[in-house]
Amino acid sequence: MPAPTYSAPAGWTAPPARGPLSAVVELPGSKSLTNRELVLSALADGPSVLRRPLAARDTELMVEALRRLGARIDGDADGTLRIRPAPLTGGADIDCGLAGTLMRFLPPVALLADGPVRFDGDERARARPMATTVLSLRALGAEVDDDGRGALPFTVTPGQARGGRVTIDASASSQFVSGLLLVGARLPDGIEVEHRGERLPSMPHIAMTIDVLARRHVRVEAAAVGPSGATWRVGPQRIHGRDVEIEPDLSNAAPFLAAALVAGGTVTVPGWPERTTQVGDRLRDWLGAYGADVTVEHGALTVDGGQGVRSRALAPVDLDLSEGGELAPTLVGLAVFADGRSSFTGIGHLRGHETDRLAALAAELTGLGAAVQETDDGLVVEPGRLTAPDRPWRAFADHRMATTGALVGLAVDGVVVDDIGTTAKTLPGFADLWRRMLG
Repeated sequence: MPAPTYSAPAGWTAPPARGPLSAVVELPGSKSLTNRELVLSALADGPSVLRRPLAARDTELMVEALRRLGARIDGDADGTLRIRPAPLTGGADIDCGLAGTLMRFLPPVALLADGPVRFDGDERARARPMATTVLSLRALGAEVDDDGRGALPFTVTPGQARGGRVTIDASASSQFVSGLLLVGARLPDGIEVEHRGERLPSMPHIAMTIDVLARRHVRVEAAAVGPSGATWRVGPQRIHGRDVEIEPDLSNAAPFLAAALVAGGTVTVPGWPERTTQVGDRLRDWLGAYGADVTVEHGALTVDGGQGVRSRALAPVDLDLSEGGELAPTLVGLAVFADGRSSFTGIGHLRGHETDRLAALAAELTGLGAAVQETDDGLVVEPGRLTAPDRPWRAFADHRMATTGALVGLAVDGVVVDDIGTTAKTLPGFADLWRRMLG
């Protein structure tokens, strides 16, 4: 499949690594946790406080959307957010940007509003699959005007939606399940969500949703949870307000930790949680498979990449990334520095993310000199002689494609990322943080 097209501004030259690293990289809060906690705070029975939340485009759009729906959200000078819930109002226009958490979490919240709510987003957002959300809201009693597209833009009119049982195919994204579970406790009849489909990607994100609900005293009953079928029940109950400190974003840690494998030396991320539902915790195993020495001491995770790829090749890998698709761009990028063929499976759903990530990775890594084959469910990477092409590395408005360009640029001189600014979606200031890591 050809890579998608995208027009971007002038490029950013990825700085090469001139020697082994010895860096400590402090990361802001998790996007996934911040947006889940924001939604639940707006639906709670009392005030909530979010400490160390992520301040990035995806989370700022969520804050603005919830304000438009009636929630009172104030920010302190240190970034702390204070949320006071209020009855949800209709008549709002919601900008989802390119954030899957907004476009999948907030339409179910609109079931609780007192009038219609219109949703739209960036141009690429209109290509992301939304039919599952549209059909599920209709099954719950709402009217959804989407002109038959099953995609943004659309308007949700709640009508007499009370909740109940709904069957969906969440094969394209676990966010469809999470969006319904987050609102279920506030529906008069609760909600019972049944997934029937070929797969259920990113199941740790559903576990994250259930965990944040449990911390607000909301009980979720799960039955027969598996890749092709599962059921969750949430009865009507109160969502408690909460004072919570958001964990660092472990997925945003991926390119920084992987940099130790490419450049050599060590990269440490402090504040690594002892227990977490974030899929980024799997980096311990997946970076280790490439040959890294990964340790956790005193609440900090350190990756030691030895001498880096300028002195030795990485070990080839065969990884099933069905639980961690968001980490795939980083892990696939590393494969061009291995000493043999690597394969990645379980990531077919990445075709419906910010861009078609499989096609985009194949195009950009092939442009460097690797041989990358797309499969129905993943990618196969054969390393080659790597050189920067005459054209820029294309990010396709995808923050994880942009950071992968920075990663390969550590060892391939002259890589120019066409739109490093797209990293502001989840990590503002990425370019400065990257340069500081390099010293």
